[in-house]
Amino acid sequence: MTTGVIPGGQPPEPRPQRPQLPEQRREPDGPQGLHVDNRTRSSVITARAAASFEPLGRSVATARSFVRDTLQGWGFGDIVDDAVVLTSELVTNAVVHAGTAADVLCLRSDDGVRIEVADRYPEREVPLQSAAVNMGSPDREGGRGLQLCAALAGRWGVEYTPTHKNVWFQLDLPERPVGTRAAGPVVPAELLPIADGRVRVAVVQIDRGGSITAWNEDAEELFGYAAEQVVGKPLTDLAAWPHTPGTGTGIAEALQLSRWEGSYGIRGAHGRVIPVYASHLRVRDTGGEPSTVCLLVRDHERAVLQSPLRVPSSGDTGAAADGAGTDPFEVFIGSPAPDDLDGLLQRTVERARDMLDGDAAFLLLATDDETELEVRASTGLPSARQRFARVPVEAGPGRYGSARMPAVHDDLTAAPGAVPLLGGTGMRSVVTVPLKVEGRLTGSLGVAAEAPGRYSNEEALRLQFAADRIALAVESARLGELERLRRGSLSFLVEASDLLAGTLDRDQTLALMAQMTVPTLATWCAVYTIADQASEPYLSYVLHEDEELIDGIKSLLSKISPPDPVPTPGARVWSAPGEAAHQAALRTSMRSLSLGDSHHRIGTTIGPTLATASAVGGETVVLPLVARNRVIGMLTLGKPTDEHFRQEILELAEDLSRRAALALDNARLYSERTAISQSLQRSLLPPGLPQIDGVEVEVIYRAAGEGNEVGGDFYDLFPIRDGAYGFAIGDVCGTGPEAAAVTGLARHALRLLAREGYDGPAVLERLNSAILDEGARSRFLTLLYGELRPQEDGSAELKVVCAGHPLPLRLRQDGTVESAAEPQPLLGVMEDLDLYEQTVILDPGDVLLCVTDGVTERREGTRMLGDDGLADVLTTCTGLTAGAVAARIMRAVERFASDAPSDDMAILAMRVPEVGRH
Repeated sequence: MTTGVIPGGQPPEPRPQRPQLPEQRREPDGPQGLHVDNRTRSSVITARAAASFEPLGRSVATARSFVRDTLQGWGFGDIVDDAVVLTSELVTNAVVHAGTAADVLCLRSDDGVRIEVADRYPEREVPLQSAAVNMGSPDREGGRGLQLCAALAGRWGVEYTPTHKNVWFQLDLPERPVGTRAAGPVVPAELLPIADGRVRVAVVQIDRGGSITAWNEDAEELFGYAAEQVVGKPLTDLAAWPHTPGTGTGIAEALQLSRWEGSYGIRGAHGRVIPVYASHLRVRDTGGEPSTVCLLVRDHERAVLQSPLRVPSSGDTGAAADGAGTDPFEVFIGSPAPDDLDGLLQRTVERARDMLDGDAAFLLLATDDETELEVRASTGLPSARQRFARVPVEAGPGRYGSARMPAVHDDLTAAPGAVPLLGGTGMRSVVTVPLKVEGRLTGSLGVAAEAPGRYSNEEALRLQFAADRIALAVESARLGELERLRRGSLSFLVEASDLLAGTLDRDQTLALMAQMTVPTLATWCAVYTIADQASEPYLSYVLHEDEELIDGIKSLLSKISPPDPVPTPGARVWSAPGEAAHQAALRTSMRSLSLGDSHHRIGTTIGPTLATASAVGGETVVLPLVARNRVIGMLTLGKPTDEHFRQEILELAEDLSRRAALALDNARLYSERTAISQSLQRSLLPPGLPQIDGVEVEVIYRAAGEGNEVGGDFYDLFPIRDGAYGFAIGDVCGTGPEAAAVTGLARHALRLLAREGYDGPAVLERLNSAILDEGARSRFLTLLYGELRPQEDGSAELKVVCAGHPLPLRLRQDGTVESAAEPQPLLGVMEDLDLYEQTVILDPGDVLLCVTDGVTERREGTRMLGDDGLADVLTTCTGLTAGAVAARIMRAVERFASDAPSDDMAILAMRVPEVGRH
């Protein structure tokens, strides 16, 4: 910024007149009747100041300060506020909306001040004189500066050139006696304030504990107490405090402020309350001990102490007249007020900043328990870094100790922790006021400036008055937002519960947990799982809303120690990922300094590292996954650089973590039970089929039911002795674990008895007795058992017993199919069985097919495959290997009906190869 000031004396050379084009001045017209003076400057210029401002957002605040300092230096304090407001709007249009530099020129003359704001927008259209002026709504950015000029300035105008636009306005000085800088109006003597004889000013000094330490003679005269009667007593014993309208501040709080001014009452010695007007000043002695000096006069003599109000300008007077009865909330916020909470808060901080001519403003809202304040809106601050940051309210290091009452800080460098939000922002002075509704702290509003000593208690009272006007509207909008968030949270949790309950797969549960949190609750998340109490947390799943960053985050998290599995509920901050990402990015950047022109290496190392650091550089929180009184993992949620979590989001994440933990533990238990069940079921199946010289054997087994590997059907093929092999295929009544238990008994009993040398009938009779011994747990069993002996001539001899089982079918080489055994009683029903075995010779090329009733009883509506249907399929298998025969039978069974099989199925095919085709 460049400035130049020429005080009074010879008038300076006027600014060179820009070449004017015909019809380059526009005179607004229309129903508003705006007065525009396009006359050339004819008044004598006694001083001028000029400055140029770069197209940066901060230039607006700098321009306001420039105009304020200039006019105050000229002694024009009466018109400073109007000039600052108009300059702020016009410079904003130039540096923010037009994106060009702005030139500000202040001219002092004998009849007022003229201020010109020029921008350098090269593509601006030169308007025609006949074009009507349409300045739009006062709440739109475009045209608002011209409306304000029309409302506040005595004269104003717009000058155009092809490369510049110059908006000027003139503010006339109010008439006042020569030689005074500020004075009240001259009024008749009868209108002057009345004082009863001598005006008495009570001087009372209060120590840091609120007790009276000094009491002068005027105080004795006004209130009737001698000094020795009140010294040492708290002022609150004498004060009748009705709360000064518009502040909501108590006397104890007022005594702690650096300055305060207002009215209350003092209870005199006669017992009556004497209304007083007071001015408090906080001081400290040479030893650093603070105290408060109170000056008090009778309330009707308040003119002795009361700070003079700003003389309203002509524009203000008109506005006040037009706006009589206007809601103060609408005056501050504007009309129409924003419907959404964020819009209302943002407009609040912008208006508060403009009202106190600040460089920055911020607004914090209280959490539900009112122990913390959360940043919800700011202007002039790095909002991305500050938004949703939380600050504890109670006093102490790093806490917001001044949140519950107005406070003015002349220099934050002297008390750097007073307003933690402003740390590192360059702000020096700040005024903060509480937002209260029915005595509850609902938020805090603050305005800050880069220069020290910018604010006094007068600004604090003005800001408090505005805060009291908007507190109820803000609280109403906040409660509405909370209600919407809660309804949305309930819907989110219901949907999440349904999704989590819909799966018992551990990996799918982990994926669902991550997908429900990203991006709804967080930018990225990681899930750690803990197998048992002796195990370390294991990084099981990582997800980011940008899939290209997942590998980088996973690599980063795998290199740092996982968070401690603390069972304490609630989210806790975990700083390790952000610190590790910062260090990794720093190391990579340092290494890159020696890479020279190796752009390829730079692109492949610095890029991902810096991207990862940015992705995890914000706030990271850890929530424990607790199920059945045990920590089974941790859910880690993260934000990108400089972002924070809202309290409502953390509460929602905590609810989700509880549901997710139970779902994850259920998936774990289900996986464990399934693994145990499958292990036991596999133990009921043969370990493998033996290779038999001269005989092809193939088995196909299908258990009904999801997750079942073994049911009521079973098969077996095992060596007995001297080249003989036992084979069996059976069907226990029913399916599931109960049937599988009888299956295990039958299979192991068959092997044991057969190897003891018993023949087929004896083996089955003893198995029948063992099944009956099970009592209530017994199940009847159909069983085909036989012994197989390959013969030297290439045939095979089979001795079979068919105990209630579907009869085995024999396929000859000529394609004929016949039964290979006779039916006999099933097992597990009666004690005495009279069984016998039958001998079957399989010639080369013959096939013996054994199945369970799940094959023959395959149904489609009223149709059933049956024995005849099975025989028809088998006739088409001539010349096929045993494996091909079993596969064709299974394919025919599956195609017979469209529904999934409801019964277990087992197919055992044995074939004697033709000679020369082994």
